[in-house]
Amino acid sequence: MKYSKWIGLAGACLLVFAAFLPWITIESHHIVVSGVDATGTNYGKPAYVHFVLIPFFIVFTLLPKIWAKRWNLIVIALNTAWVIRNYLVIGTCKAGECPVRETGFYLMLLGAAMMLYAGLFPDVKIKTDSTV
Repeated sequence: MKYSKWIGLAGACLLVFAAFLPWITIESHHIVVSGVDATGTNYGKPAYVHFVLIPFFIVFTLLPKIWAKRWNLIVIALNTAWVIRNYLVIGTCKAGECPVRETGFYLMLLGAAMMLYAGLFPDVKIKTDSTV
């Protein structure tokens, strides 16, 4: 995959950008939840885990070593698990009230999917042994 590294880096940038956009709106309480500001809820700051994982993803994506690509699989597994957690915890209906999902919520999913693609299909040159 020729462009997988750049797709993954674009996904990481998109994920950081999406963290500052509104994710959901709870109409009855007049609360807007983003990745860095969940005031009025018990969600904490859900994007901070992404902020910790993204530098590792960037370093492991840019290093042309096989061990870095293997470690990157662990990083993207944690990142994907955290995205699924955010999707299930933040975006679901509670007590008969469904939050309105905003653009940042879907951009977060898209950025994580781009990072997952780049981690699963890295651009690695495999050395072939011509003596066989």
